[in-house]
Amino acid sequence: MYDVVIIGAGVIGCSIARELSKFNLKTLVIEKEEDVCSGTSKANSAIIHAGFDAIPETLKGKLNAKANLMFDKLAEELDFPFKRNGSLVLCFDEKDMYKLYELKERGEKNGVPNLKIITGNEARKMEPNITDKVVAALYAPTGGIVCPFNLTIAMAENANMNGVEFKFNSEVLTINKINDEFEIKTKHEVIKSKIIINAAGVYADKINNMISKNKFTIIPRKGEYNLFDKYVGNLTNRTLFQLPTNLGKGVLVTPTVDGNLLIGPNAVDIDDKEDLSTTKEGLDEIVKKASLSIKQIPLGSIITSFSGLRARSDNDDFIIGESLDVPNFINAAGIESPGLTCSPLIGQIVAQLAADKLKATVNKNFNPKRKGIIRFNELSLEDKKKIIKERPEYGRIVCRCEYVTEGEILDSIKRPLGAKSLDGVKRRTRAGAGRCQSGFCISRIVELLQTELNIPITDITKFGRNSNILIGINKENI
Repeated sequence: MYDVVIIGAGVIGCSIARELSKFNLKTLVIEKEEDVCSGTSKANSAIIHAGFDAIPETLKGKLNAKANLMFDKLAEELDFPFKRNGSLVLCFDEKDMYKLYELKERGEKNGVPNLKIITGNEARKMEPNITDKVVAALYAPTGGIVCPFNLTIAMAENANMNGVEFKFNSEVLTINKINDEFEIKTKHEVIKSKIIINAAGVYADKINNMISKNKFTIIPRKGEYNLFDKYVGNLTNRTLFQLPTNLGKGVLVTPTVDGNLLIGPNAVDIDDKEDLSTTKEGLDEIVKKASLSIKQIPLGSIITSFSGLRARSDNDDFIIGESLDVPNFINAAGIESPGLTCSPLIGQIVAQLAADKLKATVNKNFNPKRKGIIRFNELSLEDKKKIIKERPEYGRIVCRCEYVTEGEILDSIKRPLGAKSLDGVKRRTRAGAGRCQSGFCISRIVELLQTELNIPITDITKFGRNSNILIGINKENI
């Protein structure tokens, strides 16, 4: 019997798990995929929003600016990369200036500090590659960028180190409530819990509707992106948004915390919650829109394209709180943008709600610190020599594009909630995330996974499920 079961190991579920580990509670996170950060959280703009966009009366508006200010401390405690690079909302027509002022006023109501409207020339002084079409901009210095993989993995590892259990490949089939206990049936077992927290991303409606008569719908909203080589990562230093016009909401252009350039997304509501395909039309659309912001889009430097799904609720706001008709069933659903930004604060709110209901005591042994994987490429020459002497595996480069060593890959597999697939290694180390997209390093990573996990090489997958890399030995049946 668990005190709390969290369904979903995305950024929201893992944030809640970390906050619950501050209490003396028996907590379990169950996830239908083979790793954390495998659903909605894995593919987004990676923006820490300042908080000027959300409507003040909504949960998004109430939480965004407060949560934004939590990231400096969180990054220090959990050792993940975070940069407060600032953002600009670009205006392309003098007639739309009133919208820029409305956005500033909205942000100030939400508690966003130091917002400032600047001229187009002032914006170009800050970012020389902005087009001459820009007549003005809203500058938000508190905007930031983060890696959603590192953020989610860091919170999950810290929760696990503080006693939270995780079970993967555990899709929820049914939920029943018998007296004051929940019975959660997966393919492998029946799990009992006093409280359920629903953080299932695009499947949060399915989980809620299993047990509650108060139904809601999550609409997957697909967004496509182009990711560019690090050689053009400095095309802009700040995140560039576009002020919505009669031609649409526009797309963003932003550096990533790892040094790449990212443009996107578009927005298409779909029915299929597993559809992560990209289209020529969609990718052409984001390039065309991005060209409003940046003088020249370096199309020859695109290294990959991808899409992500936003968990948009039918009431267009976060759904956070206990179900009205099912006591002890708590939703953290409909967490679309700015959900990544709001995740630390959502974690606190939901965890405190569960802890209060269980009258939980504080875990005095809680350790807020977590040390990330050593980034060999970021070490000084002296430190590189030192670690190679102590651990020779750090002297063997596996991923040439991102300069990732064998030592880092081994660490990613062996650490708490370690990698079990190619994508798991990629998210933790960036091996395979560079220009060749694992064209050279894939075979060595597969070998390392096979050795460390002690499983047949044909069991190694890209991302779990039916994504096996190899199906047999060449000519084995001849």
